[in-house]
Amino acid sequence: MTSSSSDILKAIGFLIISAFLFSIMGVCIRYASHTVDNATIVFFRNFIGLFIFIPMLLQKGPQFFKTTKLWMHLWRSIVGLSAMYGFFYAIAHLKLSNAMVFTYSSPIFIPLIAWLFLKERITKPMLVAALIGLTGVLCVAKPDSGMFNSISLIGLIASFLAAMAFVTVRALTNTEPAERIVFYFCAFGSLVSAIPMFWLIRPYHWHELAFLISAGLLANISQIFMSKAYSLAPAGQIGPVNYMAIIFAGVWGYIFWQELPDSVSLIGFTLIFASILLCNPALLAKLKPKK
Repeated sequence: MTSSSSDILKAIGFLIISAFLFSIMGVCIRYASHTVDNATIVFFRNFIGLFIFIPMLLQKGPQFFKTTKLWMHLWRSIVGLSAMYGFFYAIAHLKLSNAMVFTYSSPIFIPLIAWLFLKERITKPMLVAALIGLTGVLCVAKPDSGMFNSISLIGLIASFLAAMAFVTVRALTNTEPAERIVFYFCAFGSLVSAIPMFWLIRPYHWHELAFLISAGLLANISQIFMSKAYSLAPAGQIGPVNYMAIIFAGVWGYIFWQELPDSVSLIGFTLIFASILLCNPALLAKLKPKK
């Protein structure tokens, strides 16, 4: 599949919006994890998403959700849900900066996975961009010795699984609209995550419900934008745009925890932007001054 310059730029825009919403979701998850267990957070993140589709179901009818790719939706849900458990666990037990390193290092794996499963062309600029982007993420997060433990291993595995989920979304978008992809992820995710949550269920305070519901809404709207982005451009080409969430997370860190970026962080931001430009020549051409 070839993508036009306008499609790539639109995909980048959708992915930036997705990263922005996802970063806010991370804040909600961090606050919720102070008193709510990981299994419950994962369940609410999926279950709340189903309510987004009620107006769509009433408008378009059940016909809209008919699919011939049920097995691919199931696979995407399995790897995505597994990644979600790992990601939320890392947020709850690691420094937020360390957890973000693992979450947004998933684009490192996307070009390779897309090449293996979708036969998408992998280029040297894509590989170099991925490495530059990861270096930028490390500069921003400044991981300490807390990275190298069993919890960090869970985060790294979650990153790889998330990359597999992104690539599966890319394959699904050949025939499936973004809304249907997110719907099946929420449906399968709710069914599976309800099992461990059932043993831990309890009455929740209003502030806990506020964080849980907000996280669920933000995450699923973010997923819709992400799915739309991958329907317009190859996963390996736009994957590094996910690094924008690190920058957004830095903003929330300043607002909520008075964290200020130092010189190393600023270098990291520069490297992240460089990785996005390097793997997206169409965007780079748009930014060049016209003669």
